[in-house]
Amino acid sequence: MPADPTSAPAPSAAPGRPRPARPWLLMYHSVAERTEDPYGVTVSPARLDRQLRWLRRRGLRGVGVGELLRERAAGRGARLVGLTFDDGYADFIGEAVPLLRRHGCTATVFVLPGRLGGGNEWDPLGPRKPLLTETGIRAAVGAGMEIGSHGMLHIELTGIGDEALRRETEGSRRLLEELTGRPVPGFCYPYGTVDRRVARAVRAAGYGYACAIDPGPLTGTYALPRVHVGEADTAWRLHVKRLLHPLRRRPVPGPAAAPAAGGFRTGLTGAGR
Repeated sequence: MPADPTSAPAPSAAPGRPRPARPWLLMYHSVAERTEDPYGVTVSPARLDRQLRWLRRRGLRGVGVGELLRERAAGRGARLVGLTFDDGYADFIGEAVPLLRRHGCTATVFVLPGRLGGGNEWDPLGPRKPLLTETGIRAAVGAGMEIGSHGMLHIELTGIGDEALRRETEGSRRLLEELTGRPVPGFCYPYGTVDRRVARAVRAAGYGYACAIDPGPLTGTYALPRVHVGEADTAWRLHVKRLLHPLRRRPVPGPAAAPAAGGFRTGLTGAGR
């Protein structure tokens, strides 16, 4: 049984050495022309194009989270930014991938193998958005994108039983690896909610990292903090978010380290869907 990922504090920098830089992870969802968007999960293609251009003009490059962590573990990656797309919307292939490739970027898309080709029924106010099919997920892999798991069905994990938690974590990973023929390195907590038990289950399921939103004391490799990016995020807002990121979040240890101790559970927000 793997060690409890919340049993040890995150390492601090050695005396006289600077604290490790915080990796900047951006959280997207759907890329489409906006109509109604009550949960703020949609970014228009034009806005995403401008946001990626903003990154590249500053010498930054967006990559999947797995690549970002590998590069940082090797002492590189200072100019890399993690790009994540939650929920696995079908528009990722038609809208996001062409823009990512145009700007020389990659990303991690977190998908739901229990809802392949389905829709976002967890959003009661809509609008209804189709999710990636098996063909779409394979197309994302073929375009150089990383596939991660968002669980089976997009349910909050902190309130379910042990067997259901295994299905959502271990079961979803197994299905995605069968579908893609490749390892699935990362997990993303639906709604951003995580506690010690859920983080432990994700590590036990064989993932190398997991993404949250604002995990507080649990911040670490199995609760990576991210910042929501939406349609309103102009160049100025991105600049401010980048400046504030080190102030709001603690340093994240290397991929082999564990999240910090604590039982913090992230809050539910519209941006964390």
